[in-house]
Amino acid sequence: MTSTLQLSFALDGVSCGGCVGRAQRAIETVPGVRGAHVNLANARADVTADLGLSVAELTHVLAKAGYPARERQVVLQLEGLSCGSCIARVEAALLAVPGVLSAHASLTDGRARLQVLDGDGDDQALLNASSQAGYQAIVINGGDRDVETPKERSAREQRDLRKRTFWAALLTLPVFGLEMGGHLLPSFHHWVMATIGQTVSWTLQAILVSMLLFGPGRQFLTIGFSALWRRAPDMNSLVALGTTAAFSYSMVACFLPEALPVDAVAVYFESAAVIVTLILVGRLLEARAKGQTGAAIQALAGLQPATAHRLPALGELAQEVPVADIRSGDLIRLRPGERVAVDGVVVQGQGPLDEAMLSGEPIPVFKSNGDRVSAGTVNGASPLVIQTTDVGQHTRLSQIIAMVERAQAVKLPVQALVDRITLWFVPAILGVAVITFLIWLSFGGSVSAALVASVSVLIIACPCAMGLATPTSIMVGLGRAAEQSILFRKGTALQSLEGVQLVAFDKTGTLTEGKPALIEAHCAPNVDKERLLSQVAALEAQSEHPIGKALVRAAPSDGINVEAVDVSPGQGISGLVAGERLAVGTFDYIATSVDIPESWQRAAREASAKGATPVFVARDGAAAAVLMMLDQLKPEAASAISALKQQGMKVAMISGDTVGAASHIAARLGIDIVFGACLPEQKLERLAELKAVHGAVAFVGDGINDVPALAAADCGIALGTGTDVAMEAGEVVLSAGTPQGVVSALQMSRAIMRNIRQNLVWAFGYNVLMVPVAAGILVPFGGPMLSPMLAAGAMAGSSVLVLANALRLRRGFGSIHDTLSGQQNKSLAVSG
Repeated sequence: MTSTLQLSFALDGVSCGGCVGRAQRAIETVPGVRGAHVNLANARADVTADLGLSVAELTHVLAKAGYPARERQVVLQLEGLSCGSCIARVEAALLAVPGVLSAHASLTDGRARLQVLDGDGDDQALLNASSQAGYQAIVINGGDRDVETPKERSAREQRDLRKRTFWAALLTLPVFGLEMGGHLLPSFHHWVMATIGQTVSWTLQAILVSMLLFGPGRQFLTIGFSALWRRAPDMNSLVALGTTAAFSYSMVACFLPEALPVDAVAVYFESAAVIVTLILVGRLLEARAKGQTGAAIQALAGLQPATAHRLPALGELAQEVPVADIRSGDLIRLRPGERVAVDGVVVQGQGPLDEAMLSGEPIPVFKSNGDRVSAGTVNGASPLVIQTTDVGQHTRLSQIIAMVERAQAVKLPVQALVDRITLWFVPAILGVAVITFLIWLSFGGSVSAALVASVSVLIIACPCAMGLATPTSIMVGLGRAAEQSILFRKGTALQSLEGVQLVAFDKTGTLTEGKPALIEAHCAPNVDKERLLSQVAALEAQSEHPIGKALVRAAPSDGINVEAVDVSPGQGISGLVAGERLAVGTFDYIATSVDIPESWQRAAREASAKGATPVFVARDGAAAAVLMMLDQLKPEAASAISALKQQGMKVAMISGDTVGAASHIAARLGIDIVFGACLPEQKLERLAELKAVHGAVAFVGDGINDVPALAAADCGIALGTGTDVAMEAGEVVLSAGTPQGVVSALQMSRAIMRNIRQNLVWAFGYNVLMVPVAAGILVPFGGPMLSPMLAAGAMAGSSVLVLANALRLRRGFGSIHDTLSGQQNKSLAVSG
């Protein structure tokens, strides 16, 4: 066996000979590297190293040197995962493959997600490693229509389990009746003895149980003993050993009774049969529950139509084509009520679209030329034509699904401990079973009693419950959150968000609309306010300034002629509007040509102190009006802040706006801790101060200037209506773009973490309590001896209970809109 490994992978940033030398020297500093060669032509590194090389350290050194190694994600669909120990073993096998940076397998969807160095693209080594560990795998290609979806896989597993359970039950019933019927009806036992006799009865049971074990139960034996042969026993191994021990003992008692003491001649065919049947019933219930854990992802995937109506050109006849055949730039006709298949921009028509799947808002959004539409939304009553911008895995819907799947696959810190325990759990149970058998014999127990106790220990142990405790809660909870437009980009945000003591908000665009609106107008006595506002709107339509756009929205301006426009950046705009000379702008811009009344100046100063922006208007050489523009609070901002405070949360505002403007908004919302006039780096300083005083802090923002704070906070929460950069920096994204989503996200994180702890307490408590009971620890105190059949029922039920508890999360949250409705009504009642 070779003592070295070979790595070949692509590098970013290698553009010259100097880069080659620096990258090569950086690689050679990593302990364990024997040689390195960087090729400028293809920007690849070939590394020879010892087997113990830390690939993580190698990538860290390269990133620090400025030449990060390219990475790619590989998703494997695995067969045969049945318990927590399976997860630990397959991950260990995959991590041992050179070039694998991380590997996370999930018991809930049977997939392993790996981050690997972008080398030659050959994934065969991964498949081989998984196979050698006992788990057949295929690489999932997101664009391959032939790949089995999780929903299809779940349906196939359930069909297979239903069939196996049916035949197992059919074969078990007569065995159970022949052996146990006499305990329920003594007359039935006498009838059996008088008609067919004990020998024939046992022989019939042996035949039926043989058919069961090597038919519906064959998978337990093949997988279980194969795992034992590889010295990596799993739950199947426990079942295989338990049933085989009961079956083998019974076969000896049936056909070679002279080999056993007279008082030990007994059969346990019914135990072997019932164990297999009950475990199959448990697996079937478990498969059904697992199918429901992915319901949210399946629902999101179901929003993607299979076909769309493509136009060769505007005005031509549309053709129905598969979505997979649509390319960027294609024209797509949307019929009334039709679901959008791709992301695009409206190029013809106008009308409302239902965007509830993105924003959670039930009110349709009006769309016209130039407006963006997203896949999965539903067109209203008007036909539209859109030009495709993003297709396939690049649509917003696909990115949301991928984001949720990545978050669901993450492992919380507590899961690492669970994985370590489950890895050694099955070998430990095998040891306990052997010790149980020997103790019973050493204290004078019969061979049959010792067998019953040791088989019960093997059967009752349930590593499945431990393996499912964390991932099922995460999968169900994050899926439910996604349905409410709350996207956890990182699953670890669940744990960090739960511990938050203070929520700090940005102001503009987060608590306010981010768009100024006209709130007040002071006009000269001889000025028609409505006519003046229409003239101002017509003039400002020639401007791109945010204040100008707000003035355009303030009044209709259709048909008003505008000429001789002159723009002074940052100051104002002037022009001939309907034959009158109009100027709109700052105080300094207007005061240079006209006298502005002192009362208007005083009103402007007062408005400025409250965060408003005064805009002065002159017409034909005379002061015409002063208009007060103010960024409006989001409708649900006040109720969201109130709800957070009612939950015992501290609330702060860190804004780049003036201290006066920030304080005014904070006072209206009931926020006591306010920082204004903060540059991005100052926001970091304020966050550090808040952490030092209050503990864990979440920051909520939407703009580029919020990115450092989002990254530095214990949990960054970005609004989906903000910039792409901000959303990338946030651990949680609120697609609806409303502050009330923060309240729901906090509630969800707490509910999910509470659910995980309940599952872990049950899973570990069950094993700690039930294994000693199965071993017979209560017998010396007059307690019962647990039969293998009851042990099988308890084991099957334990996993189902964990899944059932996780599924409670699907109905455990109200909608975002329901979350604060009571709070909002209460606020209204108080204010009234």
